[in-house]
Amino acid sequence: MALPTANPAVRLGWKEVSALSLGSASLPARPCPGVALHRTGRGKFRVAAVSLDDYLPMRSTEVKNRTSTGDIRSLRLITAVKTPYLPDGRFDLEAYDSSINMQIEGGVEGVIVGGTTGEGHLMSWDEHIMLIGHTVNCFGTRIKVIGNTGSNSTREAVHATEQGFAVGMHAALHINPYYGKTSTEGLIAHFEAVLPMGPTIVYNVPSRSGQDIPPQVIEIISGYSNMAGVKECVGHERVKCYTDKGITIWSGNDDECHDSRWKYGATGVISVASNLVPGLMRSLMYEGENSMLNEKLLPLMKWLFCLPNPIALNTALAQLGVARPVFRLPYVPLPLEKRIEFVRIVEAIGRDNFVGQKDARVLDDDDFVLISRF
Repeated sequence: MALPTANPAVRLGWKEVSALSLGSASLPARPCPGVALHRTGRGKFRVAAVSLDDYLPMRSTEVKNRTSTGDIRSLRLITAVKTPYLPDGRFDLEAYDSSINMQIEGGVEGVIVGGTTGEGHLMSWDEHIMLIGHTVNCFGTRIKVIGNTGSNSTREAVHATEQGFAVGMHAALHINPYYGKTSTEGLIAHFEAVLPMGPTIVYNVPSRSGQDIPPQVIEIISGYSNMAGVKECVGHERVKCYTDKGITIWSGNDDECHDSRWKYGATGVISVASNLVPGLMRSLMYEGENSMLNEKLLPLMKWLFCLPNPIALNTALAQLGVARPVFRLPYVPLPLEKRIEFVRIVEAIGRDNFVGQKDARVLDDDDFVLISRF
C-alpha cells in the first residue's frame, strides 16, 4: 500500500491553508476558506490569519465569561510567583500549593504563573501549561491566574495562549519578542496575533528582552478590548505617560511601586517581594501613601535584585523553609554574605511579616542542590 504523501499545507486553527513558498513574491489573490488577509498596524503588509470566528477553543462562552478584562484591570497586587522544585528537579506541588495559599491569605489578588520569577523559561511547554492548569484547578475561584504564555516566537505564543485559556487561566502575560528582536510593525503584529484570545497584560522589561516596547505600540494595541494593561519596568515617566492616557499600568519594579501607585497613577504592582511579605505589599498598594513602610521594605527590595531575579528570591524562600533549597541551573544561590544579610533583613522587618513558620536561617553551601538535568 502506498504511503500518503506529505501535505504541503500549514494548519491554522481548524482550517488547512496552502503554504506560501519561500520564494513567492505575492500573496494568493483569493484567500482560502477560514483565512482573513488583514493589514498590520501600519497598513503596509497583508498577513494570513485565522478569522476571529475560527479561534477555538476561545469561542467558548464559558471561557470568555470566566473573567473580564475589567476584572484584570482592577487588580492592585499580583505576585510573580516562584516555582519550587523537588531534589530530582520536578515541581514540588505541595510547596507550591502552600505558597499560593499564603499569597491568598496575605491578600494577593492575582498570580503570574511561569513568569520570569517562576522560571517559565526553564520549563518545557508541557510543564508550563500543566502548572497553569493545576493553579486554576486548585485556586481559580479564589485568585486570578495569569499565565505567562509569551514567547519570542509568535507561533509558540499563539499555541501556548490557546492552551492556557483552554485550561482555564483568567489572563495571559505577553512579553515582546526577545533576542531575535523585531521592528515596530513586527511588535504590533505579534501582539495582534495573541490579543483576540482573552484578557492580556503586556510586559515591557527592556533589560531582559533587549528591546523597549515604545509608547506608540502600546497606544495602538490598547484599542483591543482584551488589552488589560502593561507591566512596565522603564520607570515613573513612562508610567505617567500611559496613565495620563487612561492605560492601566502595573509597576514591574518593587522599589518604585509605592511612588508609581500613589504619585504617578499606576493601578498597582506585579511583585517579586510579595512572595515573601504579601501582607505588607498589600498595605503598600491599598492603604494610601506610606513612605515609612516603603522605606522599611526598600532594603529587602534592593536585596532581592542584587543579582538577576529570581536568584535572591529562591535563596530567601529556602532560608525561610518554605521551599527546598533546589535550584535549576543556570541559577545558583547567593553567596554566604548575602545569605547572612537576608536573615538580618528579616529580623529588621519582623519574622511575623514573612511567609512560613520556621525561623530564618543561614544555609551552608552544601545545603543546596543544583539540577542540570530534569
